[in-house]
Amino acid sequence: MNIVCLDLEGVLVPEIWIAFSEATGIAELKITTREEPDYNKLMNYRIGILKEHGLGLKEIQDVISTIKPLDGAKEFLDELKSITQVVILSDTFYQFATPLMKQLGYPTIMCNTLEVASSGEITGFKMRCEHSKLSTVKALQSVGFETICAGDSYNDLEMILNSKAGFLFRSTDKIKKDYPNLPAFETYSELLNAIKKAL
Repeated sequence: MNIVCLDLEGVLVPEIWIAFSEATGIAELKITTREEPDYNKLMNYRIGILKEHGLGLKEIQDVISTIKPLDGAKEFLDELKSITQVVILSDTFYQFATPLMKQLGYPTIMCNTLEVASSGEITGFKMRCEHSKLSTVKALQSVGFETICAGDSYNDLEMILNSKAGFLFRSTDKIKKDYPNLPAFETYSELLNAIKKAL
């Protein structure tokens, strides 16, 4: 039995932090897991910048409300769900992802939680578990699933490399160069065909 595990940002929806960076003009918030492999370091850096500028959850959610899925993402996801089980594994947060899940037809998502003060200030974050994508893939495998994974960033590599099949999707030139054995695709039709072959 197969299950497909997809990353969210960069694969199905635009990068939330890049959108927020562009909306606020704060260039430092453009850094994502495509550039910084250490997610804890990255999130603590982001929280520091938010505090410095007096920005909180509401301001980020206001920007998220303007974000639409990438062109073709919902159709890709709908077709994929019609042929196999699909779960989204993301290092984002439920407070960010929920409005986007509505636009994608409410797929199953496993992600993390922000710690937010009553003022709306983001004070910290709680990861679901250590190495959450890899841990989830291993857990799915332990109950009889074979995993097929796709993502675009450093934090997707563990789940991709530890699955029956794994693909890079719209990744960076550096990641593609560092992992030349991983099939890399730019279109949903290419990714869908590769997943179908792996099923």
